[in-house]
Order: sequence, then C-alpha cells, then structure tokens
Amino acid sequence: MAKNKNIVEQPNWKPKVLIIGAVLGALIGVGAAYLFTQKADDPMTQPEFRAGDGLKLGLMVLGLMRGIAELGD
Repeated sequence: MAKNKNIVEQPNWKPKVLIIGAVLGALIGVGAAYLFTQKADDPMTQPEFRAGDGLKLGLMVLGLMRGIAELGD
C-alpha cells in the first residue's frame, strides 16, 4: 500500500530578500551620496574623491559583504 505523503509547499523567500536588499541598498546609497555632497563647503565646488578614498571605501564594502555572507552560515 502506498503511503499518502502530504507535500507542503514552502513560500519562495529568495525574491523577497533580494527586493528588500535592493531597496535598502538604494536608500543607503542615496543617503551616502547626500552626506558626501553636504561635505562640500562651497556649493559651487565639487567635493574631492581620490583614488585612495575609493580603495578604502571598496575594501570596507567588501568587508561588510563578507560579514553579511557569514551570517548565513
């Protein structure tokens, strides 16, 4: 006799997490850009962004992503 197994469908949570992550990332990015532009003293000048600043920022972002990836373990 075949046993009747109930199949329980699990909701697909991955798209929801991706959408939430994208929205949060966009909001944080806009906030960071706003703070960066507010750093300029004179409204007619652009704030300076050097290669070293970009490297530091990139390494910080990679460290943050590594920490987030380790949360899932």
